[in-house]
Amino acid sequence: MKKVFLSCLAVAALATACKKDKEDDGILRGAVVQLHDGKAFTWTKVNTDGTPKQLAITVTDAALKSVPIDSDHGNHQNHLVLSLHPKHNTPFNHVLLDWNPSGHEGPMYMLPHFDFHYYFTSPAEVDAIVEGPAMNNHPDPAYLPAGHIAPAPGVPKMGKHWLDPTSGELSGGQIFTQTFIYGSYDGKVIFMEPMITKAFIDTTKNFSRPIPQPAKFRETGYYPTKMSIKRHDGVTDIILEDFVRRQAS
Repeated sequence: MKKVFLSCLAVAALATACKKDKEDDGILRGAVVQLHDGKAFTWTKVNTDGTPKQLAITVTDAALKSVPIDSDHGNHQNHLVLSLHPKHNTPFNHVLLDWNPSGHEGPMYMLPHFDFHYYFTSPAEVDAIVEGPAMNNHPDPAYLPAGHIAPAPGVPKMGKHWLDPTSGELSGGQIFTQTFIYGSYDGKVIFMEPMITKAFIDTTKNFSRPIPQPAKFRETGYYPTKMSIKRHDGVTDIILEDFVRRQAS
């Protein structure tokens, strides 16, 4: 009996050590969720002082190979709420991963693509977003990157989308591959969003771009200045990085 007890202690100690090792590598992982035949989850890489270095979504190759094309956009498996590790230490609250099998409104965006919404607000607050005056209560322009426009009506349970008019698909006659969007509701910026086609992810191993920055931030914290795509070891990472501390103003 004593040997069994000691064995149990050893197993428990090993499990604790394994859990500790997972966080000792500086990677703080969110809960894993099913995305069709694969998986998706968030993770944060932090510096030794706990400040964020990278905040990312990982999608497995099995998920990318199994997402439906030209099918029902309303399929619940195409819309996932991804939690963040409690110690992520960024202003973000959660991520909404939205797969669009045949694209969505805006003729340039009618291609199969992912919307990766990094929300500052809670899932309950996002779920309460409706059409009406709050949707059209726009933030002060200083809280959005200069020149951004919102040409389309807002989306219930999502928010108003602000586009960069200098993006290639809007001003350069280019086919949409990737862009970066801000979102608002009731006078506040509520999300940052890399929007990326599946074709671009499938053919891209390593990509980085700057994130347009506003002049002001409502909440003091660490905000990303670069977005990257990295494919490796059977997964794709959509990464926000190069975090800079901003003061509320």
